[in-house]
Amino acid sequence: MIKELIIDSSPSGTTIALLQDKQLVELHKEQTSNNYTVGDIYLGRIKKIMPGLNAAFIDVGYEKDAFLHYLDLGPQVQSLIKLTKQVRSGGYQSKLLDNFKLDEDINKGGKISEILSKNQLLPVQIAKEPISTKGPRLSSDLSIAGRYVVLVPFSEVTSISKKIKSNTERNRLRKIVESIKPAHFGVIIRTVSEGKGVEELQKDLLDLIAKWESFIHRLPNAEPAKKVLGEIDRTSTLLRDILNPDFQNIYVNNNTMFEEVRSYVHDISPELESIVKFHKNSMPIFEQFGIDKQIKSAFGKTVNLAGGAYLVIEHTEALHVIDVNSGNRTANKENQEENAFLVNKEAAKEIARQLRLRDMGGIVVVDFIDMHKPTNRKDLFDYLRTEMTHDRAKHTILPPSKFGLVQITRQRVRPEMNIVTTEVCPACNGTGTIRPTILLTDDIENNFNYILVEQNEKNITLAVHPYIEAYLKQGLVSKQVKWFLKYHQWIKVKSNPAYQITEFHFFSNKDEEIKL
Repeated sequence: MIKELIIDSSPSGTTIALLQDKQLVELHKEQTSNNYTVGDIYLGRIKKIMPGLNAAFIDVGYEKDAFLHYLDLGPQVQSLIKLTKQVRSGGYQSKLLDNFKLDEDINKGGKISEILSKNQLLPVQIAKEPISTKGPRLSSDLSIAGRYVVLVPFSEVTSISKKIKSNTERNRLRKIVESIKPAHFGVIIRTVSEGKGVEELQKDLLDLIAKWESFIHRLPNAEPAKKVLGEIDRTSTLLRDILNPDFQNIYVNNNTMFEEVRSYVHDISPELESIVKFHKNSMPIFEQFGIDKQIKSAFGKTVNLAGGAYLVIEHTEALHVIDVNSGNRTANKENQEENAFLVNKEAAKEIARQLRLRDMGGIVVVDFIDMHKPTNRKDLFDYLRTEMTHDRAKHTILPPSKFGLVQITRQRVRPEMNIVTTEVCPACNGTGTIRPTILLTDDIENNFNYILVEQNEKNITLAVHPYIEAYLKQGLVSKQVKWFLKYHQWIKVKSNPAYQITEFHFFSNKDEEIKL
């Protein structure tokens, strides 16, 4: 399986596409304005204690208070509260926990009002980003994730990923980590640690310890409801979690981002540094790799499958519903069962991809085509589970019910990826009528007068439909040449197949759209 990562960086944010065998399987967007990323640690101020919910609402600077349940406090929350008080008052000088006395674990069935009080300050970690009308979901069971290990303060436990099956390897990793971890810190050994040596594990652990020391250093002067320790950006997080020798290429279209990604890959996997490549083509990176087209075909209410079948995906407040339809794929009565089984298998593979691609979380109900043979129903269930093994989000799949419905629950930690694939016609703005096409060049030139003369912009680019580009460039004395003679500067003209015939946009020399 060939994996590629395509990174489209722009002033407004970064979009990351993960391809497997050239097919888009994951899409991640990180806005530059997003300040609430999973893993960020804030100094929260408790606003309300809700005994009925056994939870607290906490101010972390978001427009709505964040939610912290008693079960998310963590067993050592008393130690965290005590350390926070001592560090902020100057009574605790060490940056590690060697000289710190841990409190007893809290009672699992206790009350939050016994632990927290109004206006109290408590370091909290984002467990779920703000979704829909809800604020962030929090945890005070802090952890700092690295490539090979996760550092857990106020713990003595060393745990190992269940995906590492070899007892010999598990024992080897446990001995290495326990020999280098500091006192009163627990460690979770991740799956990618398998086969790694002492040097790599120690470097990763030391990096996490440095982050903890940075957190302790900032804590005394941290303002309530402000971020104290930030998680690395979404691009680095993705590379940290999924980068492996299967990756063939990582393409980046921004020079600064390219250097950051190459440096990060060098730090975590030096042997893979050469796969990070700078995209120099003038064509937009997502268009170059066919990602824009895949996004348009994969998102939306209806998703067509290769064999003629299709999925209908509906979203409600409570759950997601996916209906499988055979479409124009027909078969005679003798082959009806076999045809249904083949369509369902094709749909199951696409459903597993769609869940990852859209990052759909919560409850998902799938209505497959009815099958009468129990063996076919079991084979379909096993096939769906196999396809879902590629999904890094925690999920549970229930066997088909007596109505033929398959229920899936999938972990949701950030808003669902929702891309509107239908567009309001930019030529008519939904009215159904457009300006006369004969006036198109006049409209463009009127905007030139504003942009070039009044705004004094230099080196601008005009983006139009390919047909219009050809018209503007045709002949020895083309429209483009006439503009040069009139405005005394060369105006670049580029095409964009996604534009409507009369649509045009202007871009500055920094490739930012000029709003008119």
